[in-house]
Amino acid sequence: MRKYFKYFFYLYVFIGYSLSNAGSYDDFFAAMHLDRADVIQKLLVRGFDPNTPNEKGVAGLLVAIQSEAPKSALTLAKHPQANLNVQNQLGETPLMLAAINNHLELAKVLIQRGAEVNKTGWTPLHYAATRGHREMMRLLLDNDAYIDSESANGTTPLMMAAYSAPPLAVKLLLEEGADPTLVNNGNASALDLAVRVDQPQSVFYIKAFTEAWYIQNPIKEESATK
Repeated sequence: MRKYFKYFFYLYVFIGYSLSNAGSYDDFFAAMHLDRADVIQKLLVRGFDPNTPNEKGVAGLLVAIQSEAPKSALTLAKHPQANLNVQNQLGETPLMLAAINNHLELAKVLIQRGAEVNKTGWTPLHYAATRGHREMMRLLLDNDAYIDSESANGTTPLMMAAYSAPPLAVKLLLEEGADPTLVNNGNASALDLAVRVDQPQSVFYIKAFTEAWYIQNPIKEESATK
């Protein structure tokens, strides 16, 4: 009899624990969608895992940023056990999502706590340049973002800015040393992309800086004979 009592006791404890966790899980994501950082903080204090994924397998921090829940995202980003470089199915990190959505305070916290500013392929700087978030771009560059980083198809942040951002974002990258002569895998340069979207001011900046670039980096003619 004692044996069966012990079995049912542990079963009861296990079921109670599972139900408790299930409730915490629902509360966690419900609070996130309402941006109730106070509720999330209480769950974390009780031991809830900040890296818990939703039903689609997306980590909580990424869900918070994508759900436009800035206070919740900050709370999770500050947690010592949070995975700051977790990626979604597209390879996007919390810093990349913060960059494209211009969440400057969150980006500062992520960087201070060790989030990767540079990565293979698309980078946070690509994402910031896409929307022309200049303050975000400066923050990333001030923290050693590689200005001419190339995606898998050879696209640089300057190319993204030339194609889809305001001219001042293009100007910022050029002033910070972006190489205007690079081309992507489709043999298109930043200038080509600015022309394609009919952005005359960006075209002006790129042409001017390209001319200056060639003055500073003259092409060395190979001697005809050795």
